[in-house]
Amino acid sequence: MELLVTYDVNTTTPEGRRRLRKVAQLCEGYGLRVQKSVFEVVCNDADLLQLTHSITQVIDQAHDSIRIYRMPQGAFRNARTLGTASALLHRDPLIL
Repeated sequence: MELLVTYDVNTTTPEGRRRLRKVAQLCEGYGLRVQKSVFEVVCNDADLLQLTHSITQVIDQAHDSIRIYRMPQGAFRNARTLGTASALLHRDPLIL
């Protein structure tokens, strides 16, 4: 499945800035950052459950906002980019 994960973490306190870094690190483990607080994720149902659970353990429910959108299959491949944005290849093999 393809997901768009967005977040807005309250960073007015040192704890908030730590939560922001932790949420970003969690998302980096599952997908590709396309903007500062936006990730494109290709995963399966088990990965989605794990990601959701992990984020829930990190955020402050009273101050932080996470949105996870399930996108139609192929949505990332068909994304239109403008400006400095570039198309990312989610399913291509990684060469290390």
